[in-house]
Amino acid sequence: MPPPRESRPATAKFGISLASSVLSEDCDARSVRSGRTVKSRADLRGGFLPRALRQDVDNALNSTLSSRARTAALRAAGLAAVALSALVAVGVTRAARHAARGAAAPAAPPMDWQDRFADGTPDFLRLDSPADQEAFRRWFTLIAEYQALRPPSDVPPEIDDCAALLRYSYRNALREHDADWVRENGIVPPSALPSIEKYRYPMTPLGAALFRVRPGPFRPGDVKNGAFAEFADAKTLKDFNAYFLSRDIRVARPGDILFFRQLEQDSPFHSMIFVGRSQWLSANGPERAIPDSGADDFLVYDTGPIGKSRGEMRRMRLAELLQYPSPRWRPLPGNSNFLGVYRWNILRGAE
Repeated sequence: MPPPRESRPATAKFGISLASSVLSEDCDARSVRSGRTVKSRADLRGGFLPRALRQDVDNALNSTLSSRARTAALRAAGLAAVALSALVAVGVTRAARHAARGAAAPAAPPMDWQDRFADGTPDFLRLDSPADQEAFRRWFTLIAEYQALRPPSDVPPEIDDCAALLRYSYRNALREHDADWVRENGIVPPSALPSIEKYRYPMTPLGAALFRVRPGPFRPGDVKNGAFAEFADAKTLKDFNAYFLSRDIRVARPGDILFFRQLEQDSPFHSMIFVGRSQWLSANGPERAIPDSGADDFLVYDTGPIGKSRGEMRRMRLAELLQYPSPRWRPLPGNSNFLGVYRWNILRGAE
């Protein structure tokens, strides 16, 4: 039985991040991609910037600053200022190349500040293409389920309740799943999966603050006024980052969320992730699974603290949950504790 409490983890910190081709300073001293401290311009060459910009940035640093001026700039203004200068030089260089070829420099795609569903999520964050939607669903469920399959000692410390599992799986589903990511997370997918293409966490239009924490439709000022944060508890994720589908479990698709409210508990809101058929394993083997029967549908969740212990990851079949000994945890329309099936706002419109 899921326990009564959720505890708030320490806020995650991130280093200098590149979002929408603008360098911004955050609080940590870690490189976004490699986890290394960004100390020298070699870090700019070695994976901190997108591959397409690395050579241009290197050339710009060499051509726009003398050796003495470059050293003084690094000492006086810091690496971020030099990198930004290099990016400006890159833009000028690319514009000049296009002009030399008799063509106008390509304009950056305009930011879509709309919120067509008035649910607080900007359209620039929504995954519009079917390929991105499918990639997100598969990565989100694969990452979440793996936490229940790996040794408990290997589960990331930040996953200490049901909401933390949602946040961790959500953020990592939006990342670039390269060799650095595999080393950092210890997850090797059982089959090749593409990453989403629209943006890559934490280089999103909102930076690392992906979760809406205030009511109301999105406004451009929300980008900087604290309407989005890196932390959100289960209730906040339900209210402002997902939308209600139904109290009929049959509508659930992989990546959807089941929310419960247990009024007798100190922290009443709890969540489970609907995995559907496992990408990792099946008790009957994938070749003998019955298509669309629901017999192999799984859910995963973190119990949160149990008494004084940390709690644990759990994985069970939907069929087992429907017959759970305590009726208040059964995802049935007649159970008033079951709030229903919810879907992430970034997938809205994908039905």
